[in-house]
Amino acid sequence: MALESRLDLRLTQKLILTPQLQQAIKLLQMPQLELAQVINQELTENPFLEEISEEAEIEVYPKEEETVTPDYNENAELSAEDFVKFSVDEYFEERSSDGRDLGYFTPGTEEKPSYDIFYSKKPGLSDHLLWQLRLSNSADDVRKVAETVIGNIDEHGYLRATDEELAAASEVSIETVKAAIELVQSFDPPGVGARNLQECLLLQLSSLNLGGTLVEKIVINNMEDLQKKRYSNIAKQHNVSQEDVITAVRIIEGLEPRPAISISGEEVNYIAPDVYINKIDGGYQIILNDEGMPRLGLNSNYRKLLFKKEMLTKEERGFLKEKLRQATELIKSLDQRNRTIYKVSDSILKFQIEFFEKGMQYLKPLNLKDIASDILMHESTISRVTSNKFLACSHGVFSFRFFFSSALQSEGGEVSSTIVKDSIRKIISEEDHKKPLSDNTIADKLREQNVNIARRTVAKYREELKIPPQNMRKKYD
Repeated sequence: MALESRLDLRLTQKLILTPQLQQAIKLLQMPQLELAQVINQELTENPFLEEISEEAEIEVYPKEEETVTPDYNENAELSAEDFVKFSVDEYFEERSSDGRDLGYFTPGTEEKPSYDIFYSKKPGLSDHLLWQLRLSNSADDVRKVAETVIGNIDEHGYLRATDEELAAASEVSIETVKAAIELVQSFDPPGVGARNLQECLLLQLSSLNLGGTLVEKIVINNMEDLQKKRYSNIAKQHNVSQEDVITAVRIIEGLEPRPAISISGEEVNYIAPDVYINKIDGGYQIILNDEGMPRLGLNSNYRKLLFKKEMLTKEERGFLKEKLRQATELIKSLDQRNRTIYKVSDSILKFQIEFFEKGMQYLKPLNLKDIASDILMHESTISRVTSNKFLACSHGVFSFRFFFSSALQSEGGEVSSTIVKDSIRKIISEEDHKKPLSDNTIADKLREQNVNIARRTVAKYREELKIPPQNMRKKYD
């Protein structure tokens, strides 16, 4: 078979992910607080954008006689009206029709917020430890290595580097590294600088002057028995009563497995609901949260300046045309985002009306496909709308994803897995802590509530709820 090269001419139709569409998708999946930050940043950078009062009329596009068509390349022009004819949903419809992967964009947001939004930073664990190091009177070489040790302590307070790695990084002996680690481990909070949980607990016991006691012996020799609550084995090994073991265990339970939890430099992220659903006069009102969200309009002075060609150079006119295009597209994308979120919220309200009327026990099974079919949008669009967004109603504040759950069969028909998980949590909360219920017993109790569920499903949901198994829930008075 001979190899040959040739030219083929093919005519195909496909949708390209333009910068405008990328922006629309990005804005669509942003939560409320991050969107406000982006808009404020655009207000700072784009002279055509200005914040207007609620009474003022928003004029998104230039008047017909003042229309400017921005240049996208040397041979073609595309107006803002042409751009808005193509929606985000149409792009995903086209992508799915030819079998291409729809998971190119990950749910939620991946970009970290700008440091400009942080007005102040409270001291973190490293700051707290370095402050204590500066007050110590250790040798200079030990203090220098201690800084490296502190730099390798994670947010929970554990040292994540070996002695050899620290020695190589600091170019000192192992003995100096050990002295530096011992120095850091003497700092507040107790347990900081430990390499594992056992060492962390021992450091805290040492600070409490409990060295050599039964408590320390249990931590050193019986961590596995302690985890599985085999108190009789511990009592037999140390030749003490089970009551003494239980007393020691209570002291151990009072220790902190994450010593740095009380000293965190992490910023607190507050939940701002994107949508409010209020009951009014027997019906429901959907309100999009625009608190702290600037209302955007186009600056008329810059628009007038754009059409005075004699006052602008070619570069200045090109700059203004590009900024006008960006401002117009941003306003249009924000409007499309609001309309899409409203449609999805209205559809959720329709499907979950009994939940809004009566509460948790009336939550119905629901998936993204149901919403997509109801409002005639693509499932990928619904996924992005419901990522990292929250809805507030009379029953509390819930993630949009809370309303989507799989269906389980019961004697009364299908029941939401969210309801089943809530039932499991309630059953376990009411159990006798001296005799915790097994997964089989929990399954039997659910059958009494007309929910037919297997033991392994109970175990799966219990793990998702981060509830420990039966033997680890047992407690002693």
